[in-house]
Amino acid sequence: MNNAMSNDERVRVQVDEDRVARVTLVRTDKSNALDGAMFDALIEAGERLREARGVRAVVLCGEGKGFCAGIDMQVLADMKDGSIAGTRDLVERTHGLGNRFQYAAWIWRELPMPVIAAVHGFALGGGLELALGADIRYATPDARMSIMEVNWGLVPDMGGTVRFYDLMRDDVVRELAFTGRVFDGTEALGYGLVTRVDADPLALALATARDIAIRSPDAVRALKRLFAKQSSPAAAAGLLAECVEQQELLGTPNQVETVRASKEKRAPVFTD
Repeated sequence: MNNAMSNDERVRVQVDEDRVARVTLVRTDKSNALDGAMFDALIEAGERLREARGVRAVVLCGEGKGFCAGIDMQVLADMKDGSIAGTRDLVERTHGLGNRFQYAAWIWRELPMPVIAAVHGFALGGGLELALGADIRYATPDARMSIMEVNWGLVPDMGGTVRFYDLMRDDVVRELAFTGRVFDGTEALGYGLVTRVDADPLALALATARDIAIRSPDAVRALKRLFAKQSSPAAAAGLLAECVEQQELLGTPNQVETVRASKEKRAPVFTD
């Protein structure tokens, strides 16, 4: 695979001589926020790597101030007739176990080779869910993270609810999801969301990826297949449940009021 840019320069894919692919979110003017083109670019990058010969490990990272700020708020503001980023039916399984949005994060779990996320600055909402698609996550101690969808009147819908329960205690998941509280990389390590904290997570991720790349690719890929069979046996049901709940919320008066109040910098007024 040659070095290349994909989908309006949302994502850059580079493969080095050590057979490590670096996938970089490069929408720096929007803090690597997720819009329709970014979802498509992530899927395109994952699909290319899935078929790539000779790639032994993948590093997923963000350029600029942070990893990924989550959903682009303009996507929510532009929501019309219940459609979001050009997608109307979230429940339809268009990409394997999930839909387009879920697959942008879930595809990294389906790649045959290990994927390591390097998180700096922030991984918020959908950005955190994207990082959870990786097999391993490294983060700076001060990286800001949040299960913040409740702040937009929504629920996590990129496979987050499945992965949160793989990794965290039930009460911790609930507290973070109910409040949208921002926590740092050190806290995330304690919660089980992060594998290690380091001042330079990208350098650590690349070093680990190169260490993996010198191992037998047959054994490494067999390990990933075995782990996939053990992890989240109810993933399909969980992914579907996310979409059912999200589709019920999108465009409702309280959800619209949440976004409007945020843009107008005022307290939302909800109806029961």
